[in-house]
Amino acid sequence: MREIRSEEVNKLYECLESLAEHHNEVSVYFKGLYPTRSSEHLIKEFQKEMNEGKAFIAVVENDGKVIGFCKISIDGTKGNLDFLSVLEQERGKGYGKSLMDWALNRFKELKIDDIEVKVVYGNDVIDLYKKYGFKEKSIILKLN
Repeated sequence: MREIRSEEVNKLYECLESLAEHHNEVSVYFKGLYPTRSSEHLIKEFQKEMNEGKAFIAVVENDGKVIGFCKISIDGTKGNLDFLSVLEQERGKGYGKSLMDWALNRFKELKIDDIEVKVVYGNDVIDLYKKYGFKEKSIILKLN
């Protein structure tokens, strides 16, 4: 596992596509509506945030191929765990835990202790976040 530079963000394309597919499978109310932003758009957004020092991304690789990643961002004194994704065929091997450990350690290095993560309703990754002490604080309702 390693932290990447902004010029490497295009390596996340397959993981972003896989994540959108996963959300379409597990979302209780919004199946078929993902991605809300294209992978290309997200990659450009990630690069911009990283270049501004507002975001950091770590990847897990196998033979040079990204099989999982975690993106965190900082907004003043608040941290956001924006993305945590592991390709389906690589799940259950501890990569999600390694990426979570990286994220929480990175937040600690940055002296950020107000951390938020949003989860698609129906996604069982919430169990991983709860193991780390995250608690449900609010529910966001959407009309469409």
